[in-house]
Amino acid sequence: MRILLVEDHEEIWDFLSRRLQRRGFEVVLATDGQTGIDKALSDSPDIILLDMNMPIMDGWTAATAIKANASTAHVPIIALTAHAMSGDREKALAAGCDDYHPKPIDFNKLIEQIAALGVTASPAT
Repeated sequence: MRILLVEDHEEIWDFLSRRLQRRGFEVVLATDGQTGIDKALSDSPDIILLDMNMPIMDGWTAATAIKANASTAHVPIIALTAHAMSGDREKALAAGCDDYHPKPIDFNKLIEQIAALGVTASPAT
């Protein structure tokens, strides 16, 4: 299964991509919202992990664009944000995200959220 990780902080994408790959996921990386949209269209991910605060285009705008496109509207999105303010979950869901995960990342909880959206990895080879 392919995960599109849209995250601009190197420490986070490095940590997440390595752990997800060890769980058997293929990880495609984008470091801003516009590149995330482009890769959602070109790489056919099974799920998108989307940071909401990024340069060039934020995650709120990217989620709305991904869900508005017929080619990518079906792809589940989990919003990731370090700015977990009251109302952010509702704002993320309104933008088209299917779930919400505040930072710092609780990896086991994130894996549960990914599985709850119907995405499971193949055992690593």
